[in-house]
Amino acid sequence: MNTPDFVADTGIIRHRHTLADGRDLIYFDDPQTTLPPERAADLRELDPRPATARMRQDPLTGEWVSIAAARQNRVFLPPAHLDPLAPSTPGNPSEVPSNYDVAVFENKSPSFGPLLTDADAPAGLDDLNTIGLNRIRTSVGRCEVVCFSPENEGSFASLSVVRARTVIEAWAERTHALSQLPGVEQVFPFENRGEAIGVTLHHPHGQIYSYPYVTPRTQRVIASLDQYGPNLFADILASEQAGGRVILTGEHWTAFVPFAARWPIEVHMLPHRHVPDFAATSLAERDELAVLYRRLLRGIDALYDTPTPYIAAWHQAPVSVRRDEIRLMLQVTSPRRAADKLKFLAGSEAAMGAWIGDVTPEQAADNIRRAVERSAVADAAGEQAGPAASVPTISTTLEGQTRE
Repeated sequence: MNTPDFVADTGIIRHRHTLADGRDLIYFDDPQTTLPPERAADLRELDPRPATARMRQDPLTGEWVSIAAARQNRVFLPPAHLDPLAPSTPGNPSEVPSNYDVAVFENKSPSFGPLLTDADAPAGLDDLNTIGLNRIRTSVGRCEVVCFSPENEGSFASLSVVRARTVIEAWAERTHALSQLPGVEQVFPFENRGEAIGVTLHHPHGQIYSYPYVTPRTQRVIASLDQYGPNLFADILASEQAGGRVILTGEHWTAFVPFAARWPIEVHMLPHRHVPDFAATSLAERDELAVLYRRLLRGIDALYDTPTPYIAAWHQAPVSVRRDEIRLMLQVTSPRRAADKLKFLAGSEAAMGAWIGDVTPEQAADNIRRAVERSAVADAAGEQAGPAASVPTISTTLEGQTRE
């Protein structure tokens, strides 16, 4: 993998542990955390981990579908006192044995992994890209859960700026580590938020999927690069910065509603320089992102009187191909088209992939900009935590810390 060395924030301390069934657990402590360095061992008696899922190829599209039947038994919207992502208590022996700031652990019911090699098939993209009938491969890879907070409810937007920065550090380090694993071709951090999206836990958290292939969406991007040229992402950013759909901009990042937005709420964010993934970002870029990304999500929540369901997807370049051309990109999408209405994918979108927009991107950008401004005013007035979120032009200052 051709990447620069990962630069870690040494102010965010890591503690590595192993859960009772052998899964990895990593605690990421906020700078100046109040938590002690000692962490409890996982004393649960757990069943063996499920067998790695198998994936089947659709010969019409070449896409691989992981059949992960063990996920049918995962926890579904438990009460707060049985939250599996809360710190463990005698009455709730959870997935995280100790109190924490941010915790990352291997998913108990993964869609990919824990195996990292398929003993029955040749390795590599050439095999996976071949089209045939009744093709089956092992769903090698890894799936991790990222707990943003020990609180039972919330989202990335409800975090402090310091905690948001710790989560971003976890994304960067895990992207670096997962990209080194054999069999992993693409790493994808994301957050699903809201029951309308299909979340099964209210606890503020996200996930990181490590795929054994380059995902279909990224393959479409590669096809566009083949036609347009290697400057596609740089030209998109320049075009959007010169247009009227920018939501927020800073020294290192710009967020905007894209020219051909599919969803009623859709915001993309790009770094100003070319970086293929979180692992390649600088400390200053992560510092600014903690402020800017949090402010964006708080604004999206301020669109209506109730929190907005969304998928926040961090698209990263594949591990081994086109890293000099594919840029790290956030895509936040929500089906919410009004306070009490959702956009459902019906025949044209779901069956044919032919999208019809309900709101013009220009109107959506204006709505989101005004919501971000309302949220910033509320922050400045002390109605919401995090005074840094009200700064109109984001600098590289993070609550008193400045990156050189």
